[in-house]
Amino acid sequence: MLDQAFEALKTYDWGADPNLLKPIDDAIVASHGNADLRGQLEARLAPILTTESSRDAKDFVCRKLMAIGTASSVAALAKLLPQAELSHMARYALERLGVIGVPEARQALRDALAGLSPELQVGVIGSLGVCRDEASVPALAGLLSAADAAVARAAALALGDIRTQDAARALATMDAGATAVGSARTDAMLACAETLLAGGNKAEAMTIYKSFTSENQSKHVRLAATRGMLACAGKSE
Repeated sequence: MLDQAFEALKTYDWGADPNLLKPIDDAIVASHGNADLRGQLEARLAPILTTESSRDAKDFVCRKLMAIGTASSVAALAKLLPQAELSHMARYALERLGVIGVPEARQALRDALAGLSPELQVGVIGSLGVCRDEASVPALAGLLSAADAAVARAAALALGDIRTQDAARALATMDAGATAVGSARTDAMLACAETLLAGGNKAEAMTIYKSFTSENQSKHVRLAATRGMLACAGKSE
């Protein structure tokens, strides 16, 4: 039954009977806790991404690799990142691998950035933020001045997710002219300050909070900055 399911997968589309692929789903469930069996399934699934199989088949494979993928799947998934129809599902699979600590997945996301359209860049930037990929800070910093506002905004938010000192310093140099971009920068810098404070870097956190106390900031931002400054000083409101 499993062999028949893999054969059906080659030309599968979402309008077909889903039971055709159920043996693959069942095998994945049965492989829980069995690394060897999962490795065998991954070895059958990942190569499909580099064939002429249908778009829906590849979408299905990406979804399954989100559950059982390892570093062995990274290269096949990475090749889909520039493809508009498949980029997002491949990215989600790589993101999951990056979150669980597979360095190859994070590297693949970083390597893909420069060659993607702005729309696809936004997604990969977001994934790097979810992964809290510190190594991507220089690349993300370079995108803060991107001509596409959505890319610049995504880069700011990702740096806010990464929350390192380098991320905060990159954000501090950002020219946030557009309202949406400026709002993202503010949120990101305050997130960095919160994490820096929690990590004991009170001086760096205080510098960030002080930069948001001027009258040109909105009331809620000034309030957040004031609270942060008090926390840095070891005081309560």
